Amino acid sequence: MSLIRPTTGASDASGPARRPGAGRAVTVLVLVALAALIPLLGPSAALHDTGEAAAPGAGGVALLRTVLIAALCVPLGELFVRRLSRSVPGAPSAAPRSWAPYAAAAGFVAALGLASVVATGNLVPRSAAEIDVGGLYESRDGKLALLEVNAFLAAGLCALSRRPATQVWPLAAVVVAEALRAHPTTEHDPLVGSGLTLVHLTCAALWTGGLLYALRTLRHWGAPEAGTALLGLYARVAAVLLAAITATGVWSSLRRMPSGTILEQLTTTAYGRTLLAKVLLVAAVAVLALWARIRLARAADPLTACSPARAEVVALGVVVAVSGLLTALPVPIRW
Repeated sequence: MSLIRPTTGASDASGPARRPGAGRAVTVLVLVALAALIPLLGPSAALHDTGEAAAPGAGGVALLRTVLIAALCVPLGELFVRRLSRSVPGAPSAAPRSWAPYAAAAGFVAALGLASVVATGNLVPRSAAEIDVGGLYESRDGKLALLEVNAFLAAGLCALSRRPATQVWPLAAVVVAEALRAHPTTEHDPLVGSGLTLVHLTCAALWTGGLLYALRTLRHWGAPEAGTALLGLYARVAAVLLAAITATGVWSSLRRMPSGTILEQLTTTAYGRTLLAKVLLVAAVAVLALWARIRLARAADPLTACSPARAEVVALGVVVAVSGLLTALPVPIRW
């Protein structure tokens, strides 16, 4: 039994040979394009009939935040699953090619774009002359934006070095910067909010990026026993990550939308509507994860769990896009 299904790439009398990876590549590109539409077009849909006004360039900012979050998920997930694979008995030494350098490059570009927005007073710059780079050092948001730019640059260099595991430190700096940025000092108990965001974002990155790399590793290994063991290890840790994500997400929501108003704000505010969409998506992801775990434990071929797991990765990608949109919408309650 093999993880890689045989392809019908050989030519026959009916037509030329078909490249086995072409269909998969097209599918990935289509999914990425569709996911990009969520943050780009989402603000206008979420704000419809709410009476709220979006910040200038909300769609572009949401897209940049989505790319930045995805750029965190990929390398953190790789480091996480590589560590898990060391505990798998008889695991092949070969590993799939790292996507961390590409993720760091994408994160660097996204962080640079967000820094340019901060440098123009949270407005979308129309020319390079409008960007006040020196002004970034004079504000808290500017310093955090510069930290993220430099951290992604350092992460890319670490990923290309002989010790790629060292990229965990600059990536951790990005997570801390995002947690601090999401909760300004004017907010009530900002350190509590930053702590919740820190845990939430870390667990989400490990869950999303870890599942992506686990499936890539299974396909690369082609060893059913080792693949089943790795997927089982990931599933056990993912259950803990899901619990932490749920707890911190609920707590954060209650801090911004008190229990007495949360039901109303889930349908009457842009932030609430997007949050509700994210909750429903996470619930669907949890169902897919449970389905995969049941197959892993009870199916005659445990690796049939890969099918719902692949759907779970796609759904998690949509969750990342919705999360990026959420960061660009006005918070319903200002502390």
